[in-house]
Amino acid sequence: MAKSFMDKDFLLETPTAQKLYHEFAEHQPIIDYHCHLPPEQIATNKQFRNITEIWLGGDHYKWRFMRSSGVTEDFMTGNQPDQEKFRKFCEVLPMGIGNPLYHWSHLELQRYFGTKTLVSGATADELWNLCNEKLAKPEMSARNLMVNSNVKAVCTTDDPIDDLANHKAIAADGFQVKVLPTFRPDKSFNIDRAGFQDYIPKLAAAAGIAINTFGDLTKALDKRLDHFAAHGCKLSDHAIDIAFFETATESELTAILAKAMVNTPVTKLEADKFKTGVVLHLGREYAKRGWAMQLHIGAQRNNNTRMFNKMGPDTGWDSIADDLVSARIARLLDTLDGDDLLPKTILYCLNPIHNEVLATMLGNYQDGKMIGKMQFGSGWWFLDQKEGMIRQMTALALLGNLGAFVGMLTDSRSFLSYTRHDYFRRIMCNLIGGWVENGEYPQDWAQLQKIVEGICFKNAERYFGF
Repeated sequence: MAKSFMDKDFLLETPTAQKLYHEFAEHQPIIDYHCHLPPEQIATNKQFRNITEIWLGGDHYKWRFMRSSGVTEDFMTGNQPDQEKFRKFCEVLPMGIGNPLYHWSHLELQRYFGTKTLVSGATADELWNLCNEKLAKPEMSARNLMVNSNVKAVCTTDDPIDDLANHKAIAADGFQVKVLPTFRPDKSFNIDRAGFQDYIPKLAAAAGIAINTFGDLTKALDKRLDHFAAHGCKLSDHAIDIAFFETATESELTAILAKAMVNTPVTKLEADKFKTGVVLHLGREYAKRGWAMQLHIGAQRNNNTRMFNKMGPDTGWDSIADDLVSARIARLLDTLDGDDLLPKTILYCLNPIHNEVLATMLGNYQDGKMIGKMQFGSGWWFLDQKEGMIRQMTALALLGNLGAFVGMLTDSRSFLSYTRHDYFRRIMCNLIGGWVENGEYPQDWAQLQKIVEGICFKNAERYFGF
């Protein structure tokens, strides 16, 4: 007899898994230490006009699925009415068997809108009316969604030139959820990408420092690090799409910077030298400040040139890269460690063939001074689905310390995405529960409680110093 769809024991296949989830995991608070929520929407306590805005606006996961289902662009990023966009999504979602979007969407409907109605073309209008009626209520504002999701802290993703005025406003008005910035300096070192020449003067203006040399650049970044620290920042984040490591003298780096600033193309070797120089400097600064450094490795971005030129980045034209990472990432970490300035580090891979590579890399640089200094980041982007999470946690358990894992994050722009923590917790409890049921770990409830609660919340609370 088939199980009921998404009942209270969804994804929990054994009695042990059910106990672990319902007694230890289900009601743990959330620390969402990596997300893309717009701080302005939190500062203004945004009320969403309808379900399309909060569900489909900016969500390239859904856009990619809709495109693959034969939906034309005007129903995603175009000018079709919001209700028609919502109807189109509802019409095609039933084809999403096995896709996490199907689970996430129904979890969000259950959790935030109190309905178990299945998404389909036939139910689209019913759901449109029900969801919009709920969204009009004060408890569905941006801040109340966070509070009612039991969120204790979020870390947004912010450029070094950001004045962080929204973070300052949020902190000043006493909002009970910590909303902290994350330092994302990619534009300062991606010297081979369009826009670098325009960005450096903006960084100089934000720091109040003229940038003519590599030393000037690092001083400007240090000023912005101080600015972020004054607003409670505890993390950095870097998109390392293709791993790099090439050393250079400061005078070489100054010459490469000067070349780029007059729009002379730099070679790949020069770009790698410059990126390495900036990231090494920043890594040392993070260590001095006690920050965590996140490296998101392995995205191949903006593959569809025609659509990128038309729509810009982050609109659904990215995929998984297959470049080698081990040697270059090891040299980056080893250089920082050689100076005794390797910060707490979280390595994420987008290609699952690198799971064991990164899981073993961690052990090279654990220093015994803290629990889990080096972390293998949760299944990310294309891997934040059931099989991706299982493979990531299994690799970490086999080759490292799953009990020290800092757990899940949303990596999302949506205030409804906290159900992804619930999704993760169910999968994690089922994985651990299966090991217990199979006699691979004792039924020691006190220790199991410590492990599960740690992965859900307490490890992140300790690791980031919240």
